[in-house]
Amino acid sequence: MKMSFGLCSLFLVFWLASIAYASDPSQLQDFCVAVPDAKNAGNIYILKVGLFVCLNVVFVNGKFCKNPNMVVADDFLFQGLNKAGNTSNNLGSVVTPVNVNQLEGLNTLGVSMARVIKSRRIRNEQATIARMNEELDL
Repeated sequence: MKMSFGLCSLFLVFWLASIAYASDPSQLQDFCVAVPDAKNAGNIYILKVGLFVCLNVVFVNGKFCKNPNMVVADDFLFQGLNKAGNTSNNLGSVVTPVNVNQLEGLNTLGVSMARVIKSRRIRNEQATIARMNEELDL
């Protein structure tokens, strides 16, 4: 009976440990500046084994991560929100989005911004999205 209890306890410990390691590799990874392709990630180690090619780059949220040693302050700078837009279109508004596609430093941070310029004849209905940071400048 004691052997069975010890074996069950050991199994339970290993099972709980496997669940704990089944999540994301690093919960604290908030520093991943996105680059469009692996060639721009910097410090790529190419290992050719037969027909296979292995690249040592990090791929998070659908984007390759830039080498942290090559990150500069301009990766976290966007200078497009201060520019006026043309509201003489059919919608009567202009949206300037700022997300990981425009500002590479926002990758893995869960933040996106938008500036909406609307003409006086347009009414804007506010909407919120659960579990998301949202900044909307009107």
